[in-house]
Amino acid sequence: MIRAVLLSTEELEPELRSTVLWRHNVERLSVSTVEEVRQAATAGHVDLIVVDSQFPSAAEAVAALRRDAFTRVSSIVVLGRSEFGFSHLDLLEAGANAILPLPPGADWDDRLERLVHIPLRRATRVPVRIVLEGGPAVGGAALSAQTVNVSVHGLLLESRTPLRVGQDLRFTLELPAGHGPVRGTGTVVRQAPRGEFGVELTDVEEDGRVRLRRFVEAEPS
Repeated sequence: MIRAVLLSTEELEPELRSTVLWRHNVERLSVSTVEEVRQAATAGHVDLIVVDSQFPSAAEAVAALRRDAFTRVSSIVVLGRSEFGFSHLDLLEAGANAILPLPPGADWDDRLERLVHIPLRRATRVPVRIVLEGGPAVGGAALSAQTVNVSVHGLLLESRTPLRVGQDLRFTLELPAGHGPVRGTGTVVRQAPRGEFGVELTDVEEDGRVRLRRFVEAEPS
């Protein structure tokens, strides 16, 4: 059973009843305050927090939930609306894992399911070579960074060169012998403290995700 908390001042069922959130194996709780989200997480693990972008001070709410000991491990998804242009970069910077636009599109459920089943992460320091798309200051030159942790769907990077939330990049991840290198494309989705940046892997070449999974699930030597 998946536990999801929906934070909104409006009833979300009319917009979301056709999505995976309304399946029989999802336990839903609709709340209208951040404190109610905390109470739900204190009572039991919450897999997913859905925040309506029209919720008052939504970015502050996301930041507070990301700081809280009981909710920081939950996946946080923001419902984007057309009048906001679906950008909501302040919400990503506050700690949201993703913005899912309304009305739900063809890939909406797939993206949500991937976030609900938060993959195992492995803390590891390995080099990453990145090329930023459309970076005016770098001119397409390769930059060096280092991982803080790795999952099948994302990287937490430490980079001396500031990255911009929403920026696309190409990466080459140099995993230890027998696992890498892994190449593909990603999008910067979060800026964390101390020069760390969360990158969602949008495409991984060949069998890269398989090798990433093997690396993440392997016992550290």
